[in-house]
Amino acid sequence: MLEILLPVLIVSALALVGIGAVRRIHLWRQGRREGPPLGLWGVLRGLSRVPRRYMVDLHHVVARDRYIARTHVATAGGFVAAAVLALLVHGLGLDGPWLGWPLLAASGAMFVGSLFVARRRRPPPARLSRGAFQRLPKSLMAFSLSVFVITLPAIGLFPVAVLTAWGGGVLALLLCAGIVWGLAELVVGMTGGMRVGRASRCGPMKHAFAGALHLAFHRRGERFSSARGEGVRSTGLKPLDLDDPGAKLGVETPADFTWTQRLGFDACVQCGRCEAACPAFAAGQPLNPKKLIQDMVIGMAGGSDAGYAGSPHPGKAVGEHRGSDHGPIVAPANMQEGQALVDADTLWSCTTCRACVEECPMMIEHVDAIVDMRRFLTLEHGNTPGKGAEVLDNLIATDNPGGFDPGARLHWAADLNLPRMSEVGEAEVLLWLGDGAFDMRNQRTLRALVKVLRAAQVDFAVLGDEERDSGDVARRLGDEATFQHLARRNIATLSRYRFRRIVTCDPHSFHVLGNEYADLLPEGQGGDYRVLHHSTFIAELYDAGRLSFAPWKGGRVTYHDPCYLGRYNGEFEAPRRVLRALGIEVAEMARSGFRSRCCGGGGGAPITDVPGKQRIPDMRMGDVRESGAALVAVGCPQCTAMLEGVVDATAEVRDIAELVADALVASPASTGDRSQTQESQAAEVL
Repeated sequence: MLEILLPVLIVSALALVGIGAVRRIHLWRQGRREGPPLGLWGVLRGLSRVPRRYMVDLHHVVARDRYIARTHVATAGGFVAAAVLALLVHGLGLDGPWLGWPLLAASGAMFVGSLFVARRRRPPPARLSRGAFQRLPKSLMAFSLSVFVITLPAIGLFPVAVLTAWGGGVLALLLCAGIVWGLAELVVGMTGGMRVGRASRCGPMKHAFAGALHLAFHRRGERFSSARGEGVRSTGLKPLDLDDPGAKLGVETPADFTWTQRLGFDACVQCGRCEAACPAFAAGQPLNPKKLIQDMVIGMAGGSDAGYAGSPHPGKAVGEHRGSDHGPIVAPANMQEGQALVDADTLWSCTTCRACVEECPMMIEHVDAIVDMRRFLTLEHGNTPGKGAEVLDNLIATDNPGGFDPGARLHWAADLNLPRMSEVGEAEVLLWLGDGAFDMRNQRTLRALVKVLRAAQVDFAVLGDEERDSGDVARRLGDEATFQHLARRNIATLSRYRFRRIVTCDPHSFHVLGNEYADLLPEGQGGDYRVLHHSTFIAELYDAGRLSFAPWKGGRVTYHDPCYLGRYNGEFEAPRRVLRALGIEVAEMARSGFRSRCCGGGGGAPITDVPGKQRIPDMRMGDVRESGAALVAVGCPQCTAMLEGVVDATAEVRDIAELVADALVASPASTGDRSQTQESQAAEVL
């Protein structure tokens, strides 16, 4: 009986899986094309990348949860090996010890892994989705145990007659039922949810197929290891082609996403790591990044979110939203909320901190999708909430978000006699002021930075009235047109002068200038700017012997990592090097480094001001309080503003430049005591 049923079951399951795979691929291909057609060679080359990208490049992300990482190796690896070997042994009849023993080992490993998966879900952490995912360990155990037992005769441990004698047809039926249950999980994962109203009820195994292809054809392939074994931190937003009269500005419907983005949505395994890392979700604002990705999956196939079994967007009931591939993602003015996939305030809650992207084991690009949807709301409908419209109008009229007179950019430095590029034409360092130049609090930071640069005898100059807003806030609010206008004006200004590097104390300007302007450069023009955050530059100056500090005599200090410096650009060490040079032993917060909690100041969040149960900066200052620090060092004007805005703050907030300026003593550079080695190091800094 087994000899007849097993080949039929396996072949039937594979046929259904194949049909589901074709339908799923067709669904992804309904999105916009991205890049040139792949062709057969492109497809094969992409598939060849999967083993390395999964086993090597993703290891540092997956291994952050060691329990589930090891469990997944046993369960997923065992399943893949068992499925292939079961096809050969029981589907094609190639039995014998040379295939039977590996099949026993694979199914055994899968069974053990399934036990640990079941343990993790008794009860599951709040971030994990339930529903079909609660069933998954049972179906995997049934499949692996059944495969293990029916493989015993293949290696001669138990003849088929013995198994039949033990249970007869009943045992055979039970074993077949176990196989069917496991195969059905795979089949439902690939074929379920294709009907309207059932989109959210796809089986969990869908992510295995979609996830592998997502790694193969990731829209940011540079994030994976290069030939040298080093990945590239790719965080810059992709520009819109504003010159194409037929192009839609942003994403209105799920069909407007690129096919690689749609593939990425289907790769989500609903592990909830993004949910646990999201500052907006923790603050009770109406955004759960995991739910948002599942909303897009629902929209691709059509239906409602009634079958979603995870944490909802805070304050948004599950089952009240629905959509279709060509229907609006956000309800337009003539529709009620709930008649589309998501409400607008869900999109505007995002601080674009990329904590979700950093934690995702499938490398899904949540922030790209959110900004794409914001672009449509802003550019096509002008629906930017809060003070968004006012800020964008100010950027258009005055080139700065506060609406200040552009000629007042250097009023704070009237007594400093700063050299201007228009006067000197060339300098080693261009000091980019950013729009903190109009903020009285950040002017203190800028004055401190100027003091440090002069103490180190740095040849620097500023643009003065020629500098315009970098365009960061416009781009994050979805106004790509204003961003590109500002960026091109700045690029034209920068092209008139000669300098070796740009230094700024604003991580947002640092990121945009260094990572996003290059896409807008005219062909043949330079502009591959070398941009440094002021903490990095100060660390280099200190290492070169151009700065000396008095020992720190203050209290306990912690450091807050700005999102656009850390997660966006990977600079975690330089600010800490500067603090150590000051004699400060940093008391790290529980969430620091790449897992640092956002201050709530990015992505235009203070402008859109979507309410929640608490404020993100209040939570961050709570982290500071738990560290026991009396002072929190920062390296971003927006972080300074957000943290200093906490009413019951227990710690002082100071920029790294201010701490350095206060600790300056006569440097070896000015006393002539610097060694020959230090002189050569100093030359290398500039």
